[in-house]
Amino acid sequence: MFGILRPCAAHGCPSLMQAWRAHLCGLCLTLRDGQGHGARLATNYDTLVVSVLTEAQLPSGTAPRRTAGPCALRGFRPAEVVDARAGGARLAAAVSLVLAAGKLRDHVADGEAAFGTVAARRRLAARWQEGGARLAAGVGFDAVALAATVDRQLDVERSAGPATGVLTLTAPTEEAVAAAFAHTAELAGRPGNAAALAEAGRFFGRLAHLLDAVEDRAADEARGAFNPLTVTATPAREARRLCEDAAHGLELALREAAFEDRHLVDALLIIEVGRAVDRAFAETASYERPGWIRKSAAGVATFFTCGIWRPRWSKRAGRPCEQRCYFGDGSCFEVCNCCNCCTCCSSCDGCGN
Repeated sequence: MFGILRPCAAHGCPSLMQAWRAHLCGLCLTLRDGQGHGARLATNYDTLVVSVLTEAQLPSGTAPRRTAGPCALRGFRPAEVVDARAGGARLAAAVSLVLAAGKLRDHVADGEAAFGTVAARRRLAARWQEGGARLAAGVGFDAVALAATVDRQLDVERSAGPATGVLTLTAPTEEAVAAAFAHTAELAGRPGNAAALAEAGRFFGRLAHLLDAVEDRAADEARGAFNPLTVTATPAREARRLCEDAAHGLELALREAAFEDRHLVDALLIIEVGRAVDRAFAETASYERPGWIRKSAAGVATFFTCGIWRPRWSKRAGRPCEQRCYFGDGSCFEVCNCCNCCTCCSSCDGCGN
């Protein structure tokens, strides 16, 4: 599972976290049902937003759900999940497979495939591409155009140089995500939302591309791999400005769309997007990566202080105590740490989660 949206239970109401997990597990199981167990590797935290957007536009109770059996990632507990019959889940699965296929081809192009695995990765990319096209056809989405956009990304990267604007490199991703977001309006029978959601998709695609580049920049430079920020000589300050502008544009675009229930949409695409931006740029401000000895020692110290002490390279270093402590649910510090759940979630009882 990968992506920029990684919500934590301490940051949201239990009911919203349960709804998010229903979409996450539903996407994983839809990939399994549509393409086999191996396709579950393409489960993506970000593409499940397509499923969330579709359901948020539907009248309450109309989206199909089912009870899934025990899963190791849920502590071997059953759970209510979005059913694979749901159009949003199938669209999310199709987009996940097509994007994962493009990522595999990108790895091969960057020379990241180990010796003897290039052909295997290409075959897997072809299978996932075919599976994504099949799932997309079932919900009326043009996967061919999406795949062409993903392939165009590789062409743009090959011709990029210092004079290339970084937004030129993010444009194909923006177009791909915009098409997927807009199609959720068609699946939900809300054509009036298509334009606003396409705009939201463009901004989210830009964010996802830029934040991925920010997080990978040091590693890409160390091994000589392509990174859009490095190639275009974009400084971290400019990258952050672009990300913050995109996050603001995303929020404005979402405000123009009509939803039956927008709680989860806002939690993921407004609150968690803001956290993702802060997280990415906090990491770039830290000093060089520590070795395993220092990491092990720091891990022991962090464990025995319940998280109150954090090493300087930790993403939580310098944050308030309630955000560093392992028991940072508010019980130790008598504060509300659930992102204003009192006002955003009617099922919360006050600030006590």
